[in-house]
Amino acid sequence: MGKTRSKKSTAEKKESSKKEKLIKPSSQKELQKGSIAGGDYSAQNIHVLKGLEAVRKRPAMYIGDVSSRGLHHLVYEVVDNSIDEAMGGYCNRIKVKINKNGSVTVEDNGRGIPADIHPSEGRSAMEVVMTVLHAGGKFDKTSYKVSGGLHGVGVSVVNALSEWLEAESYRDGQIYYQKYNRGEPEEPVKVIGKTDKHGTKVTFLPDNEIFKKTIFKFETLGERLRELAFLNKDLEITLEDENENEKESFHYEGGIVEFVQYIDDKRKQIIKKPVYITGEIDNTPVEVAFQYNDSYSDNILTYVNNINTHEGGTHLVGFKAALTRTLNNYAFKANLVKNKKITLQGDDFREGLTTVLSVKVAEPQFEGQTKTKLGNSETKSIVESIVGENLRLWLEDNPAEAKKIIDKCMRAAEAREAARQARDLTRRKNALEISNLPGKLADCSINDPEHAEIYLVEGDSAGGSAKQGRDRRFQAILPLKGKILNVEKARMHKILENDEIKAIFTAIGAGIGDSFDLNRIRYGKIIIMCDADVDGSHIRTLLLTLLFRHMRQLIDSGRVYIAQPPLFKVKKGKYEEYVFDEDELDRIIKKLKGGKSAEETIQDVVEEGAISMNGIVVSRFKGLGEMNPEQLWQTTMNPETRTVLQVTVDNAAEADRLFQTLMGDDVEPRREFIEKNAKYVRNLDI
Repeated sequence: MGKTRSKKSTAEKKESSKKEKLIKPSSQKELQKGSIAGGDYSAQNIHVLKGLEAVRKRPAMYIGDVSSRGLHHLVYEVVDNSIDEAMGGYCNRIKVKINKNGSVTVEDNGRGIPADIHPSEGRSAMEVVMTVLHAGGKFDKTSYKVSGGLHGVGVSVVNALSEWLEAESYRDGQIYYQKYNRGEPEEPVKVIGKTDKHGTKVTFLPDNEIFKKTIFKFETLGERLRELAFLNKDLEITLEDENENEKESFHYEGGIVEFVQYIDDKRKQIIKKPVYITGEIDNTPVEVAFQYNDSYSDNILTYVNNINTHEGGTHLVGFKAALTRTLNNYAFKANLVKNKKITLQGDDFREGLTTVLSVKVAEPQFEGQTKTKLGNSETKSIVESIVGENLRLWLEDNPAEAKKIIDKCMRAAEAREAARQARDLTRRKNALEISNLPGKLADCSINDPEHAEIYLVEGDSAGGSAKQGRDRRFQAILPLKGKILNVEKARMHKILENDEIKAIFTAIGAGIGDSFDLNRIRYGKIIIMCDADVDGSHIRTLLLTLLFRHMRQLIDSGRVYIAQPPLFKVKKGKYEEYVFDEDELDRIIKKLKGGKSAEETIQDVVEEGAISMNGIVVSRFKGLGEMNPEQLWQTTMNPETRTVLQVTVDNAAEADRLFQTLMGDDVEPRREFIEKNAKYVRNLDI
């Protein structure tokens, strides 16, 4: 009786704390009233933001967010201007340097920003470029035939979000200079010396009033700069960090051929070297490099004017159509299809395929959820024509290599047929039908995906606590037993035989692979919740590998998150606080003035699980199962108090290499990765 009353009391307390969490649309009556605070809506409610004030007011509209991702985006915006000079043939060197004072310098040897007086603005063109949105040479196709940043907001946005920015233009034998404070020029552009150089140099310090953290990471910048160097083979990009004394130069004369080899260097190749195709139709240059490996998934990276088009588009459609048609025709013409019962399909020709496709389009039209899907209809036929004709010639000139490719495709077709039979079998058993959701799924009550979320929870114990602690209106729980299959090393028919993976596919409801349809998704957020130990990390990586390889659109659309359960609990008298990392624990212990140093306390807690000193009790949670439902809700599941990390893919090539390193067959790259990153691990719980 006592336990029952206790549970009821806890549940009532929890429900009372769960005020309206869901976003409810306004009623039609409220909309008709036009209700604003006070009920009035007149001209005085219309605020006009002048100059760069709008950028500082809503920075996320221009750079995505103000986290580390947005911080590094500032550098990319400045570099993109230099890249546009390189694509025009005016620049072959770019230098990026992280300075000791926290600022970043980007310098190129392009034409330099014009500094003469702008005819309509009545001030230096350099100042106009640096302080006016949608100003630049990219709208004038005589200055740039193609460019990456087409909206003209890049460097002016960086200026607005910097505590200070200094710009130098080396042009006409003069050094033109101007300094800005939070986007406002200190004084007009002036000449500060003479030079034989040409180009632009921009140094900026991110504004700590805007950004949570202002520390640039060498590795993060290096990933993007390496990608740009691959895509522009005549360009050399140097990255230097004065703080860590690191320096690296990126220059790849082989261009995207080397890019494909870099992506695939941890895999066994089917053909000796990548196929390289290039051509141009109607002033649209097309470059493509691809090769086959022994993996079971494809990895096609597409770029338009150096922009990674994550969602594909017409250029990708054209490539796929040309690949399927040309290989199919060759296979039958060369009599390489021995099993007449199997028909080769597009998926078969892409298994184990790694491709980099780069096109330059003068007037790209982007669409899609993240505006990274090319919509130009003419580009499809251009890519299809160039790839189809050149691939046909390559196949005829390389019959031995061509046979290896077709043999690989035939094995893929046989595996696809086995997978189809497995799917048919499970359908007959009603295992994959939405009307028969997994028995262990605790679904939510609402049907609106945008307001619903599902937790993929490690273990039945934690799953039970999560089911009791959740808000059942919009939170679904799917407990996972043990470790799922490593999909990096399995074909689809094996994947579909795994009960845990089938449960995930069925619960999410949007299909898999090429049949994945984001419109059929049942939850707007997919949250991975695992223990903070080695096993938990492994399970989290297995799940991310599954989503990346077979439900990539979930990640690209920003729907995948990682829950952050607390690591510690600190209690002193009535004071109680959950702590999510060691830095925060250090701060709290110092605040409470414990007898030991914070570092010693952390070490003792890790070793002993819990300690008490001077009235302070510090305990560590080693697993989700150690928390009762109320604690799990309060710390990890309550949208008002929880912390979740959004999973993003800023660099698909690096993500592919990482998953192959961590989950592939080759042990040596994994050992090297662990040794390289061991210094970042603290308090490893084995």
